[in-house]
Amino acid sequence: MFGSRFSRRPADSGRRRIVLGLSSLALAGLCGCGANRQPLRIASQVWPGYEFMFLARDEGWLDPGQIRLIETTSATDSMHLLSAGMADGAALTLDEVLRVRAGGIPLVVVAVFDFSSGADVLLARPGIAKLTDIRGARIGVDHSAVGALMLGEALRVAKLTVADIHPVRLFPDEQEKAWRSGRIDALITYEPVATRIENLGGIRLFDSRSLPGTIVDVLAINPQALQTKGEAVRALIAAHFRALQRFRTNPQDSAYRLAPRLKFVANEVLATYKNLNLSSLKENWRLLGSASPALLDTAQEVSALMQSEKLLPVAPPLAGLIDPAYLPAAETQ
Repeated sequence: MFGSRFSRRPADSGRRRIVLGLSSLALAGLCGCGANRQPLRIASQVWPGYEFMFLARDEGWLDPGQIRLIETTSATDSMHLLSAGMADGAALTLDEVLRVRAGGIPLVVVAVFDFSSGADVLLARPGIAKLTDIRGARIGVDHSAVGALMLGEALRVAKLTVADIHPVRLFPDEQEKAWRSGRIDALITYEPVATRIENLGGIRLFDSRSLPGTIVDVLAINPQALQTKGEAVRALIAAHFRALQRFRTNPQDSAYRLAPRLKFVANEVLATYKNLNLSSLKENWRLLGSASPALLDTAQEVSALMQSEKLLPVAPPLAGLIDPAYLPAAETQ
């Protein structure tokens, strides 16, 4: 089973106004010339599990001449930067990595950020008190793997089918507006949008706690960049774990620093992280570096389910999918 925050617009294969809020001049600057002279370029949308990279950057723990974090508005935008050769890697969910690999870019997972445990959620307006009450409801849902998974599981638990509801396809940047306008009765979404909708009165009916271990967020790198920028990859991962340790030992101060990108106040930041299982360095070694890497088993299950749901045309090759060599030494955890 799997999750994804990948979106696809019918007309242009996704929310790809690749402008990403950047000017064409800025994009040209990302392309540059001479890949070996460029810093490692990592694309990432706003998601709580990815934010420790940005905390490390803001603390000055990343050398800007060695590592550049590219802020995007969605995983789709990140994947298009990968496809265009304007990013060397990205923060993605595991199924998104499989999509990219199926498209011909053999991304390698070098670190695991987190597992969603309530951060992906079905919210409803007051008056829809229980899951079975969604019969006949207008339910906003992103056209994505996680949207399909969450909706399918919620309907299964409620003993309903898609014919019993009215799905409304919404992309992440449309969801809060649709809720405020009254266009939808319920919404399948994820953090940080989920907390903002709950603050507007949304009632939690179903979330990813019912799907333990299925929504996995990872750092994935193009193998060419691993060959030419391996030290930068190691530095980025080490800085991520340093920031994660800061968060665990000093959560209040870290929450204050994380709040601006998440558009939360500090206490909301801490509440958000209660819905994520953040993967420690020890857990990363179990998932990626053990004799039988657990993440490889998960990837096989994800791939099979995506094919059954027609989310992948063919099974992407899993050989070379993971590489623990860029993790800090296990004894330093």
